[in-house]
Amino acid sequence: MSEETVRQPIGRTSATERDPTTSDKFRFWLPPDTIVNPFDIVVVDQVNQAGQPPSKTYGLVTTLEHRTDAPNDLANFISNNFGELSEEPNTPRQGTTVAFVNVLNNTADIYMPVPSERLVYFADLEGIQQALGTDTLLRDRPHDAIPAGLIKMSNGASAVAYLDRRYVLGPESAHVNISGISGLATKTSYAMFLIQSILQRARDPEKIAVIILNVKQADLLQIDRRRDDPLPPEQMELWEALGLEPRPFQNVHYLLPRGPNGQANSYPPVPGVHTLYAYDLEGTADKLDLLFSNVADPSGTMEGIYGEIMTGITGRDYEFKDVQSWDALLEFLREKQGEKGRWRGMFAGSSIGAFRRHLRRIVQTRQTGIFVQSRSRNERRLSDVLVNIQGGHTYVVDIAKLADDEQTLVFGDILRTVYAVKAEEAENRTETAPVPEKVIIFVDELNKYAPSGPKASPITQQVLDVAERGRSLGVILISAQQFMSAVHDRVTGNCATKILGRSGSAEVMQPDYRFLEQDLKMAVTRLVKGELLVSHAVYRQPVKVIFPLPAYRQEQS
Repeated sequence: MSEETVRQPIGRTSATERDPTTSDKFRFWLPPDTIVNPFDIVVVDQVNQAGQPPSKTYGLVTTLEHRTDAPNDLANFISNNFGELSEEPNTPRQGTTVAFVNVLNNTADIYMPVPSERLVYFADLEGIQQALGTDTLLRDRPHDAIPAGLIKMSNGASAVAYLDRRYVLGPESAHVNISGISGLATKTSYAMFLIQSILQRARDPEKIAVIILNVKQADLLQIDRRRDDPLPPEQMELWEALGLEPRPFQNVHYLLPRGPNGQANSYPPVPGVHTLYAYDLEGTADKLDLLFSNVADPSGTMEGIYGEIMTGITGRDYEFKDVQSWDALLEFLREKQGEKGRWRGMFAGSSIGAFRRHLRRIVQTRQTGIFVQSRSRNERRLSDVLVNIQGGHTYVVDIAKLADDEQTLVFGDILRTVYAVKAEEAENRTETAPVPEKVIIFVDELNKYAPSGPKASPITQQVLDVAERGRSLGVILISAQQFMSAVHDRVTGNCATKILGRSGSAEVMQPDYRFLEQDLKMAVTRLVKGELLVSHAVYRQPVKVIFPLPAYRQEQS
């Protein structure tokens, strides 16, 4: 796209008595045959400052209206010979299309209302970066510019939308949340693209570790292998336009759950090189609270019982000297249930019986094989692997076939272990390499672990700790779910970057989307596959982007 074509005017600003321009909004009319769409970025000359060149105001088109001189719809009906469709109107109407614009930026920080009758242009590549506020980022700190997708304009121009690394990985802010309808928003593909973008643009990728939870089939169990079929040319061009290399992940470790037969409990194809993880009582005693996260406990009785058990086993209380396996713990609880009086003066036999039934359901009758009486030589504790996490490596933890209680335990175990490592509280780290400066954790279906609501379960509290304090430790959460409104607002509220795919109109009307203007909310319902809305701490308004397909192997490919 030549500069001459880009600078072709597309309309003039319009201020009227009833609809004035403001410091935040302006409008412009379009001549016939000119095409402008929502999310286009436009530029207009602003007022002059004495001795300075004219400043420019950039804006984001939010919606368009077609207006005529007809006072109402009835007038148009009458002008068509009282509704005759086969004849030309008796009174031709004068009309134009009006574009509504939200102000993004001004080159001289002048936010006076845009005057009427100013020519409006599509922003060029440099102007788009000025509009988003990333021009100084690219000029002064290009190593902190993370490509987040490509902005495509109605005139054919395009520009990379960059995220500021300081607002993704800290220290200014952190965390990314992705929402959208399953199958349309391509949430997992975008998260994997963004992680790849972060790693490729990092000056020191060897100081960044990544943990990825695989929650659907075998989607992420081949991310170190290149696709069987080459990417289409348009996808290769998209990777190139973003300044990134389409490549699979490197230094990948697959951690798969133990199944009932002692083999990996994963969807095929199972990675050839992998580590099995399992949970014995000794390695899980300090995580029983996570195991009971999904158990309703309005009175706090369950919390009291597992608190006593956790303290007793980890503190090597004499009463628990023979409790060294899940079966032994269940037998211990059966005995306490049958005793007279209250255990430890607090818990009635009926309460202990209810606790025992929940525990038996989780670790015996409905378990998938992940709970063992004792681990075999080829089975590891997940925390023992992740406590030795290394920078420059990616760890894929498969939980796709696990029951909900088991998935909650695994995710909580990951968060707790990484948090302890970064807070230098992990005493069993044997890896001599330095602890990674940043640990990125990606999880889908976040609403299962941090649902909206006033009462926070142990796993929700763990997620809140990472969302609110992980930035200072370098623990970064990239999360996804279908509905943002289903996630605890303190988690999404602490995400400096929000990515939105297509969502229903009822969903975008929830309070969680109040950062979007009404016109943009409606635009979210019209997004198609591969289109996402990016709201970033640096941007004054969200922008629409497209992103490339993954370069690693996928079963659906």
